[in-house]
Amino acid sequence: MKVMKSKVTDKSAEGQKVDGAEGAMEKPKHKKVKKFRSKVPGVMITQYVEEIPEGKSHPDFTRKPIALTIQEGKFGVFKAIVYGEPTPKVTWNRANGKIDDPQKFQSKYDEATGEHTLEIPKVCTEDADTYKCFATNEYGKAVCTIQLNVIEVGFKKTREIAKSKEEQEALKPGSFRTMLKKRGEVHEQKPLESEEKIWEILMSADKKDYEQICAEYGITNFRGMLTKLAEMKREREVEQAQFIEHISLLKHIEVNADENATFEIDMDLKDASSRIFLYKDGIMVPYTVEMEEEMKHQLKRVGKKFIFTIKNLDPADAGLYSVDVEGVNVFSTDFKIPPVNFAVKIQEVKAEERQDAIFQCVLTAPMAEINWMGKSAPIENNDKFEITVSEDKLIHKLLVKDCQPLDAGIYAAVAGIHSCNAWLVVEVDKNPANKGKKIARKTTQAGGGDLDLEKIAKEQAEKHKKDMEERMAEAKIKAAERGVTDAAAQAEKEAADAAAKAAREASRAAEAKAKAKAEKKAAKLKDAKEKAKAKKKASGGGAAGGGAAGGGAAGAGAAGAGAEGGGVAGDGAAGGGAAGGGAAGVGAAGGGAAGGRAAGVGAAGVGAAGGGAAGVGAAGDGADGDAGSGSEYDDIVVSTDESDEEDGATKTKRVRSRQVVPDTVIDDDDEEASSEQSGKRVKRTRQGPLLKEEIVDPGVHFTLGLSDVTAIVGDPAELVCKLSKENVDGVWYLNGEEIEPDDVLTMSKDGFFQSLKISKISEDYAGKYKFEADGRKTEAMIVVEDPPRFDPEELNKFSVPIVIKKGQKATFKIPFVGRDPMKIQWYHEGEELSDDTNIKIEHGEGYSQLTLNKLQRKDTGEIKFKLKNEFGTVEAFAKIVVIDKPTPPMGPLEIIEASQNAIEVKWRSPKDDGGCKILNYILERQQIGRNTWKKLGPIGPEAHYKDSDVDHGRRYCYKIRADTEMGTSELMETEDVQAGTKAYAGPPSAPKVVSAFKDCITLTWNPPSNTGGTNILGYNMEKRKKGSNLWSPVNPADDIIKEKEFGVKDVIEGMEYEFRVAAINNSGAGEFGTPSEFVFARDPKKPPGKVIDLKVTDSTYTTLSLGWTKPREEEGVEDEAKGFFVEIRPAECPEWDRCNNNPIIMTSFTVKGMKSMAMYWVRVIATNDGGEGKPQELDNYILAMPPPVRPRFTDQKVKSFMVVQAGNSARFNMNFEASPWPDVTWMKDGMPVSKRVTISNAEGASQLLIPSSERSDTGIYTIMVKNIVGQETFSIEIRVTDEPKPPGPVEVDENVPGTVTVSWSPSPDEKRDDRLHYLVSKRDSSKRTWHTVADHIFNNKFTACNIMPGREYQFRVYAKNDMGSSQPSESPKWEITGKRERFVLDRPESKTCNLERPPKFLVPLKMHTAPQGYECYMSCAVRGDPTPHVTWYRNNISLNTNTNYLISNTCGVCSMLILRVGPKDTGEYKITAENHLGRAECSTKLTVSD
Repeated sequence: MKVMKSKVTDKSAEGQKVDGAEGAMEKPKHKKVKKFRSKVPGVMITQYVEEIPEGKSHPDFTRKPIALTIQEGKFGVFKAIVYGEPTPKVTWNRANGKIDDPQKFQSKYDEATGEHTLEIPKVCTEDADTYKCFATNEYGKAVCTIQLNVIEVGFKKTREIAKSKEEQEALKPGSFRTMLKKRGEVHEQKPLESEEKIWEILMSADKKDYEQICAEYGITNFRGMLTKLAEMKREREVEQAQFIEHISLLKHIEVNADENATFEIDMDLKDASSRIFLYKDGIMVPYTVEMEEEMKHQLKRVGKKFIFTIKNLDPADAGLYSVDVEGVNVFSTDFKIPPVNFAVKIQEVKAEERQDAIFQCVLTAPMAEINWMGKSAPIENNDKFEITVSEDKLIHKLLVKDCQPLDAGIYAAVAGIHSCNAWLVVEVDKNPANKGKKIARKTTQAGGGDLDLEKIAKEQAEKHKKDMEERMAEAKIKAAERGVTDAAAQAEKEAADAAAKAAREASRAAEAKAKAKAEKKAAKLKDAKEKAKAKKKASGGGAAGGGAAGGGAAGAGAAGAGAEGGGVAGDGAAGGGAAGGGAAGVGAAGGGAAGGRAAGVGAAGVGAAGGGAAGVGAAGDGADGDAGSGSEYDDIVVSTDESDEEDGATKTKRVRSRQVVPDTVIDDDDEEASSEQSGKRVKRTRQGPLLKEEIVDPGVHFTLGLSDVTAIVGDPAELVCKLSKENVDGVWYLNGEEIEPDDVLTMSKDGFFQSLKISKISEDYAGKYKFEADGRKTEAMIVVEDPPRFDPEELNKFSVPIVIKKGQKATFKIPFVGRDPMKIQWYHEGEELSDDTNIKIEHGEGYSQLTLNKLQRKDTGEIKFKLKNEFGTVEAFAKIVVIDKPTPPMGPLEIIEASQNAIEVKWRSPKDDGGCKILNYILERQQIGRNTWKKLGPIGPEAHYKDSDVDHGRRYCYKIRADTEMGTSELMETEDVQAGTKAYAGPPSAPKVVSAFKDCITLTWNPPSNTGGTNILGYNMEKRKKGSNLWSPVNPADDIIKEKEFGVKDVIEGMEYEFRVAAINNSGAGEFGTPSEFVFARDPKKPPGKVIDLKVTDSTYTTLSLGWTKPREEEGVEDEAKGFFVEIRPAECPEWDRCNNNPIIMTSFTVKGMKSMAMYWVRVIATNDGGEGKPQELDNYILAMPPPVRPRFTDQKVKSFMVVQAGNSARFNMNFEASPWPDVTWMKDGMPVSKRVTISNAEGASQLLIPSSERSDTGIYTIMVKNIVGQETFSIEIRVTDEPKPPGPVEVDENVPGTVTVSWSPSPDEKRDDRLHYLVSKRDSSKRTWHTVADHIFNNKFTACNIMPGREYQFRVYAKNDMGSSQPSESPKWEITGKRERFVLDRPESKTCNLERPPKFLVPLKMHTAPQGYECYMSCAVRGDPTPHVTWYRNNISLNTNTNYLISNTCGVCSMLILRVGPKDTGEYKITAENHLGRAECSTKLTVSD
C-alpha cells in the first residue's frame, strides 16, 4: 500500500486567473487591494475596495474544507460554508489539472444547510493534488487551500502505461542527445529531512532537548532557530485558542510493559464535539474511540486527558505522530524504535521477607539503558531499587532491596518495542514465634538463576559484531559498485565532452574552409557557366555546397556567404549551405562544400546535403535529384574528397542517415577520429577494466583490542588482545615504559591472542597499558580499587547469633581492610548507634568494636555494621538474643468441663517466653472459703489441665505460673469454677441450608460457644411453616440428633419452612437458637453464574466502593441470583474474608476498615437457593488509596524569578494535587536546602520560607512532588541582593576629537553581584537636563560621541541591579573651548594638499568578560584617509553579514553590540581597517561567565 500525497505548491491553480474565481469576477485594477488573514486558520482574504459600504461585507468561510486522506476508489468530498453580502460565488480549482470533467468532479450547493461541496465519486491516484476553494463577490475574495492524499492499493496499469510512454519518448531521436548529456550526471543525494517535520518536533519538545535535536538535524543557527520557534509558537497558540481553553502535561510517546506505545495530552476543549485527527509522518491514520480491538490506533478520553495508544508494535510504527484539533496542530512526538530484543528475559523470583531480589536480562544489541516497571509504575535508581548495566551494555539488572510483602507483584523490562515481565513473590515468615516481631535483614540474595549471562552476553556481542561487519561489508560493496558506476559515467561524460569539443573545432574549421571555397567558386562560376552546368548535370542536380548557379542558392551556415542566383540559402546549426534549388537539412554543426560536394560535420553525427529537406542529419538522393524523405533509414551521398574543386569525379559512400551517437571511447586516437569523421560509425571499444583492483596486505592488525579493567587490591587481573596473525612478537608498556616479566606479572601468547596477567594486583600496577606489535598498538587502563572488605571467616564468626542473659553485656568486633578515609557506622534494628551510657564504639587500625552494656529483653534484634569509602559500601549483619524469664500465662481461662467429677481448663501461653522454651506450668488450687492453697505441682509444657480431685458443688480458684531455664514467671490467677452445678448449654448458631429437595431439606449448624461446663450430648430441632406461629419438633425427645447436620424428611413439597436447634448437655436441653432462613421444599435451583462488569467505582485510604451487574440467566444452567457476597483477601494472606455475613440484593457495596496503602484482592460471589456461583475477581489487586493522580501544580501563573532584598524574608507558596499523598522535597542548586530554610507542607500545598535572607541564599530552588504515579518538579530562581553602592570617581578624557571617554572606578558590589551594571547620563550647557546615553554597561568605560566644542558637559554614572539604582557619581565639567581667530585673507600659491594617511587605531579594543544572557558592547577608535573599510571577525570568521551582531561605525568610532551573550560567543574578536594606503588591525578576547 502506498500513499500518493498531494504536491503542495504556491503557484495558482490552472485556470484560476481566467476561468476560476477571478475570471468570474475580476478585481478592479484602479482600486487599492488589501490582503489579510481570516480569523479562520488557513484562509486568505483579498479586499478589492478600501472601504466596504454599510450592510455589505467581503466573503469569508464559516467552515473551511479539511484535508482528506482517502483510499483509492472511495467517495471523496470537500465541504465548505461561506458568508458575505452580496452572497459570494463559490468555485473550485486544483493546482495540477482541471476539474471541468462532470463525471469526475461534481460541484453542488445545499440550500437547506448552506454547504458548498466538491464531490469526487471515485477517487484515483491522479486526483492527489492541492485544491483551492474560492468565495468571491464584488468586494473581495476568500481563498482556502486543502490537500487530497490518495492511498494507492495494488498494481496500477496507468503507471505502466506512463512508464511505457516515457520509454517511447526516450527512444525518439530528439531525446537521444539529452540522454547522452545526462548519462554522466547521475549521482546519489541523501534526502534532506523535511523542514516541517523538524519544526513540529521542536514545537512540542522540551527546552533541554533543543540542542540535541539541532545537532541531529544539522541546525547551526541556534539563535535564529529560537527566534523563529518563538514566533511559530505564538502563531500556534493563537490558532489553538479558537478550539482549546487550556493545554498542559504533554507526555511524549513511551512503550509500556504490554508492548503498546502511548502518549498523553491534557487539554480542555471549548467544544466537546471538536474533531480530533491523528497523523503519522503527515498521513492521517484512523483510530477507534475507547479500548476496542478492531484497529491498531486507539484514543481513550478520561476527563480532560486524551490517551493515544498504538497496539501490536512493529518497526514500521516509527515516525512522527501529530494530533490536530479541527485542523490545528496541538502536539507532535517523534517515535524512534531501536533494533533490539531480549536474548534472555527476566525470570520469576521468589524471595523471603527482608531478602534482596534481583531481575536480570540480556539484550541482542547494546543499549545504554532500558525502562524498568514495577507494578505498572516506572522505576528509577533510589534507596529501594538499584539499576545496573554491564560494560558491554548487554546485561541489565534490577535489584530490589529489603523485600517486603508490598513489593510483591509483576515487574517488567522494556527495550525498544519489546518487553518481558515476571513475578516477584515475597514469602512471608509464617513462624508463630516471630509474629509481631521485626524480622532481621537477610544477607542473601534471591534470583539470578543458573544462566551464565556473561557467556550469553559474549555470544550476543560477537553475533552483533558479526552482523555489523556484514552490514559494513555490504555497504562497502554497494559503495564500490556506486564508485565503479560513477567512474564509468564520469569517464563516459569526459569522453563525450572531448568528442563534442573536437566536433565543434572541426565544424568551425570546415565552415571556414567551405566559406573560402564557396567564395572562390562563385567568382569562377561567373566566367565559366557552361562548365558549371556540366558539373551540375553530372552530379544529378542536387549537390549541396557553398554556392549555386542558375536559380540555385548558396549558404554558408549561420554566417555563410550567398552566391548569385535566385535561390534560397539554407542554414545549419553552425554552418553549411544549400545549392541546386533545394533547402539543406539542419545538422548539428554541418558545413557545405563547393562544386556540388557537401560535407556536414555535427557534434556527434552526420551533416546533411542534397536537394530535399531532411530531418536531423538527413538529405535527399543526389543522383536522382529528388527531395529526401528525412527518414532515419535513407541513404545519403557524402563527398570524401576535399582535395581539389576541379575534380569532377565524386566518390560516394552509403551510410545510415540517422545521427549516430558514439559510445564511450577510451583511446585518444579514436576520439580524434570520431571528431574528424563524424559521418562514420565508430566501433564500440573498451580497453581493460574501468577500475583496477589492487590487493594490499594490511599487515598485522588488531581484531580485538584491549579493554579497560577495574580490579580490587589483591585480586588477579588480565589484559587480552587478539591479532590478525598467529605468534606475533610484541612489547607491553606501562605508562610508557617497557614491562619486564616477574613473579607477579607474566606475559603469554596463544595463537592469535596476547595476554598480560597480574597474579596479585596492587596500586603500583595501576595505569595505562599498551601493547605494540608490527607498528600497531592498542591501549587500555587498569584501575585499581580498594573498597572495604571482610575476611570470609571473620564475617562468618560475626554472623553467628549471640545469646546473652538480661543485664549482661555483649561485644561485637570485626576486622576489615580498605583504603582510607572510611565511614564506619553501627546500627541496631535500622537505627544508627552512637556512644551513650550503655553503648561504646571503638575504632582501631583495621577493626571496629561495639559494646552493649546492661542489655534488656527488648534489645533483641539485628546488628548491622556498615563501611563506606570512595570505592563502595559493604555491610555485615549479626543478631543478638537477650533471654529472660517469661511473662505470666495469658487468659481468659477456657472451661472445657466443669462436672461433679472433674474440672478441665485451658489457657494461653505467655506473650513472651523470654527466649527460652517453656519447661513446665506450675499450678496451685484454692477452694473458695479456705485460706490455704494446694500445690498441684509441675504439669508439663502443655497449657491444659484436668483436675479430678473435686467435690460436687464446690467452687475452685487456680494460680498458674510458667517455668523456663531462666526462672519462673509471675502468676496468673483465674476466676472461680464450680464443679457439678446445673448449667445448660447456650444456643447453637442459626442452621444453614446445605441442600433442599421436595422431600428432604438438609441443614447444618455450629455448636454453642457456652457448653455449660460439660460435653454436648446432642441436639433437638424444631420446624415452622411460613406464616404459622406453631413450632413442631423434628426429632422425638428420646432420639436426639448426635451430629451437627440433619436431613428433615417430614416436609410438604412447595411449602416454605424455617428451623431452629437447641443443644443438650448433662444438665438438659438449653434454649433454642436463632431460626434459619426460610427455605422451599423443592428440588434445588442451579447456582447463578459470575457477576458481570465488576469494577471499582471509588476508593479512599480506608474504604473501597464496588459496582457490578447481575449475572445472566440461562435456563437449566444458571438461575437468577438472589444475593451477593463480597470477599477480600490481603496480598500477604491466602484466605478470603467475607465482608457481609448475609447476602446483599444490591449490585454495589462499600468495603470499610481497610488498611491505608495495603494491597488487597477483591471478588464477588452471586448466590441463590441453589447455592453460590463461581467468584468473579478483579483483574488486578487494588491499593487502599484514593484514585491515583499524578502530581500536578495547580497554580496557573507562577513566577519563576524572585528578587528579595537582603535582610527581608523570602516566601514562596506552591499548590499541587496528587494522590496518594506525595513526598515533597525542596532542593537548592541540586542539593538539599539548609536548616535556615523552613519548609511547611500541608494538604495540597507547600511553602518555602527564608526568615532573614542573605546573599548566600541566592540560587535556584526546586520543589519535587513525587508519589507512586509519577513526579513533577518546578524551579524558581531567588536572587537575594541589596541596593548597589555608587561607583567610584568618574574621569573624562578626550582621545579622539569629537568624542570623550568616560571611565570610573567599579562599585564595591560589582564582585558580589554578577547582574550589576552601569548607566551613564549626560548633561550639556545648552539643554541643562540629564538624559541617559548608555545603559547595561558591564565594564567601567564609555565613549560618548558628538561632543560639540564650546559646550560644557557633565556625566553621571549609576550602578544598577535587580533592586534598583545607586546614588550617582558625577564627573567634573568638561569643555572644549573654541578659539576664534581673526580672519586674514592670505592667498598663497596653490599647492596640492595630500591628507591621505593609512589606517591607525587611536583607541584599541579592551578585554571583555560578560555574564551569559546579557549584552556585550565593544568599541574602538580608528582614523585614516580615505575612510578605511572596517571588518569585524570572530575566530577569523567575518561578522559583518551576521545579523546576530549590531555593528556601527560613526566618525571613526567602531562599535559592536552582542545582544545576548552565549557560550558560543567566547573567543578572539578582531577588527581590521584598510584602505589603499595600508591596513591596521586590533584584537581582544571575550570570556562568557556562567
